[in-house]
Amino acid sequence: MACEYVREYYGVPAQVNRRIEYQGEGGIIWKDGGNYICVCMDSDKPGRTVNIHPTDPDLKYLEMGEPRKLTRSQKRYQEYLDSLYYEAGDSFATFLGIG
Repeated sequence: MACEYVREYYGVPAQVNRRIEYQGEGGIIWKDGGNYICVCMDSDKPGRTVNIHPTDPDLKYLEMGEPRKLTRSQKRYQEYLDSLYYEAGDSFATFLGIG
């Protein structure tokens, strides 16, 4: 389960799709980041994340929310980042079959 380690180890309500406030700006927990939480700030494009320590004093956990949808091209690039092509060091063009 996403963010399970963070919830158990740090005792915080971190969970994917939970709204947060960080340094006065809103955002949403996008994905599990191991010892960190990966947050998409409202001012950033969907899918662009920053890693924040789950016990940062500037971090406030809010209610559950819905993440903004990725565009088609953002989804395709995310597929590349999650693929073996990326892990092997191949280019995005190779992943698309054009390079």
